[in-house]
Amino acid sequence: MFFSSPAYASTFMPPAGTAIAQQVDTLYGFLVAISFISCVLVIGGFVYFSFKYRRQSENEKGGGLSHHNLLEFLWSFIPFVLFMVAFVWGWIVYSHLRSMPKDGLEIAIQAQKWNWTFVYKSGKSSSGEFYVPIDQDVKMVMTSKDVIHSFYVPAFRNKQDVVPGRYTTLWFHPNKIGDYQIFCAEYCGDQHSGMLAKVHVVSRQKYEEWLANDEFKGLSLEQVGQKVYTSRCMVCHNTTDEKKIGPGWKGIWGKEEALEGGSTVKVDENYLRESIVNPNAKIVKGYPPAMTSFAGQLSEQEMLGVIEYIKSLK
Repeated sequence: MFFSSPAYASTFMPPAGTAIAQQVDTLYGFLVAISFISCVLVIGGFVYFSFKYRRQSENEKGGGLSHHNLLEFLWSFIPFVLFMVAFVWGWIVYSHLRSMPKDGLEIAIQAQKWNWTFVYKSGKSSSGEFYVPIDQDVKMVMTSKDVIHSFYVPAFRNKQDVVPGRYTTLWFHPNKIGDYQIFCAEYCGDQHSGMLAKVHVVSRQKYEEWLANDEFKGLSLEQVGQKVYTSRCMVCHNTTDEKKIGPGWKGIWGKEEALEGGSTVKVDENYLRESIVNPNAKIVKGYPPAMTSFAGQLSEQEMLGVIEYIKSLK
């Protein structure tokens, strides 16, 4: 069928990265096809009969009303059958999407404004991106630190709300190597559109190598901080003169920062560490208390890296 062809899918959808995504595309194509045919029959018939049986003169009167039992049965029964096919087909696909695999790679996800953190059972964690092996069931166990977010991978045709105070789950089985974009599909604040991440589907060998390697190997503390900034901080803070939701980092090291309430604080290591783990302890004047705590999410190396990176922004 045309609606299950790769050409159709690539025209209207991102390339499918899982088998279930291909099933969703086929179902979607079926719905588009029967909707188009129904539209042509209903609207086309309406226009055709409007012209064919219009009044030819002011004195012309319409004929008596009549009906055709078989025709009336068919135009009710055929849509009923199509609706039931769509319902059962959709239920099967949805049931597959929501039936979690018993065995598979399990990854914990923590969402917060405005980034994603991914934690593996080995203890390895990453932010802004994560890696999974091809042809492997992957189960995501998700929660939020602040508001409702929604984990959405268009190429997998699957999304799930991420709710504070509880766990929600989502799974996928990637069958194509590649990099796939992750979005937050639930409006979560000013920088909602910047809450992006990527899932990298790689070979088993490359996955094991990534899992074993130190992502900061060979990097200076300043370079570590820059990497953390790019993956976790740049949505709210900047390193230029442009104003964002949070205070800019350019040139703040060593200065006296004005706080809400009229007091000031010197920007040093202790202040920056406190701002990371307890951001609402001291609110910079002119900015809202929008930042959530990163306590327990950044290693000592990452925290020191952020401080060194801020020092370098003179």
